[in-house]
Amino acid sequence: MFTVIGEALLDLVQPTPGGSYDPRPGGGPLNIAVGLQRLGHPTQLMARLSRGSLGQLVRQYAEQNGLGLAHAAETDELATLAFATLDEQGRAAYEFYVEGTADWGWTAAELAALPADTQAVHCGSLATAIAPGADAILPTVQRVHAQGSALVSFDPNVRPGLAGPREAAVARVERFVAAAHVVKASDEDLGWLYPDTAALDVLAKWTRSGPELAVLTRGPAGCAAVTADGAEADVSGVAVDVADTIGAGDAFMAGLLSGLADAGCLQRGAVRRLSTGDLRVVLQRAVVVSALTCERVGADPPTRAEYSAYHQELSESIRSIGRLRSDNSG
Repeated sequence: MFTVIGEALLDLVQPTPGGSYDPRPGGGPLNIAVGLQRLGHPTQLMARLSRGSLGQLVRQYAEQNGLGLAHAAETDELATLAFATLDEQGRAAYEFYVEGTADWGWTAAELAALPADTQAVHCGSLATAIAPGADAILPTVQRVHAQGSALVSFDPNVRPGLAGPREAAVARVERFVAAAHVVKASDEDLGWLYPDTAALDVLAKWTRSGPELAVLTRGPAGCAAVTADGAEADVSGVAVDVADTIGAGDAFMAGLLSGLADAGCLQRGAVRRLSTGDLRVVLQRAVVVSALTCERVGADPPTRAEYSAYHQELSESIRSIGRLRSDNSG
């Protein structure tokens, strides 16, 4: 079972400039939790949910998607809002209303106990950047990592407008990286955090600090990965008709964790032992899950059945191309 710690907020999406805003539950951790649950992995969400009407929309969405909320905290603080506008390519730009809202007030008591049977813990995004909650989440995942009781994954999902000074943000991210077995970051994340360092060099540096696997996403160009043993893998993107990119990185993270789970890699040290071929299979799932999400409006990741159908179709297309090339070469 997965446990995801972090924000569950309300996205207000403006599909066309000057148009109305459409409210949709979101936030990286909530999106990842929903993605995992839809891919067939029981998932608990540890979020701080507002008792107000907007918070109840978020709760209902989580419940409708089958997420466990027994360890979620309830608060009278208001729900966090993220206003998203889309450009002509469907890429989203965000403005956040976070002052005094529900997602950042984590206490040690609220995080003292994880759900029973937790095999993997994921954290990241704004909940690991905004105090005081970030300062409570860090020792929680450090404890889990030290105990060896569950796989820990981390995705910084950097929002420069909320990250604070770069030097402090880098130090904070690196503390979470050191407490994780698996880390994922986008090329935009690393470009802001380490503007003078090549992205793959950053991944290699990260794996020397503790993680067994570090993954770089590159939008439509696919992804690359480095393991602590020095193995590397690169997977191309999948061409789709993009509705928007909201939740694409979160869907990738869900697909990555899903692939690791199905590969039997939630046990300590198992990720390190992945062969390059098996790692490519895991990364391919993440790329496909992300691409399917981009075909839909908003953060709407696919179910296991939808992923499987698309993956089978893609595999058949690749085999057909291979046969055609073979016939032509003869």
